[in-house]
This record gives sequence, C-alpha cells and structure tokens, in this order.
Amino acid sequence: MTAKQETDKLFEDGMQLRREVLGKEYVDSSVSKADDFMMAFQHITTEWCWGYAWTRPGLDKKTRSMLNLAMLTALKCPNEIKLHVRGALNNGVTVDEIKEILLHATVYSGIPAGLEAFKAAHSVLVEEGALKGKA
Repeated sequence: MTAKQETDKLFEDGMQLRREVLGKEYVDSSVSKADDFMMAFQHITTEWCWGYAWTRPGLDKKTRSMLNLAMLTALKCPNEIKLHVRGALNNGVTVDEIKEILLHATVYSGIPAGLEAFKAAHSVLVEEGALKGKA
C-alpha cells in the first residue's frame, strides 16, 4: 500500500467512526463548511484522531470517550468537552460516569478547569435530555 493509500484509508475509516461517535450531521456539516485552509485541519483530525487512534483495537469507544473527557478537562477545552459529552453518551457513558470523570479530572487539573468542564458538560446533558436541570 502506498503512503497516499494509507492516508486515504485512515481518512475513510476515521470519517466512518467520527460520524458514528459525534453524529453524521455534525461531522458532515464541519467538513462541508471547511474551505481549503480548514480542510487541512479536517484531514489531520480525521486521519490521526479518528482513523489512527480511535480505530486501534486496544481500547473500546466508551473508554476512549472517558479518557477524552478527562484530558479535555485538563486542557481547559469547554467547546471540545461539549462535543465529546455527546460522543460519550453515544458510546454508552452514563451521566454518573461523566460526573465522576470530571470530578477526578478536577482534582488533578484544578478547580477552574473542572468548573469549565462541569459547566460545558451540564449544558449538553440538559440539552440532550440526559439530565434534568437548569440550562
């Protein structure tokens, strides 16, 4: 297989899994809105994150979602947390598990990072009907 064929396969496999986890509508919208500049980012994200890392056999999708939530909390990425809370729900992570992941990550990442993560996750959980609360 040539390097181009390998890259194309990573992209194809990545798009399939990315749509499955994040939702076809969201992924297709992101790709369709990308101009040439942003398409470079769409490719690297799809090939590396989804085509390479997420398709490896060593961890299931639920575990990968849980890891993402913890890492995104530490990195203080509330917009990505929102996206990956939806993905986590799609991958079978429960509301209680999300809460525990964020609490655990808060201890190691700090209260400001945890607060941002909790606020981001809460808004999505309420929007998705997974949690009754105040949006």
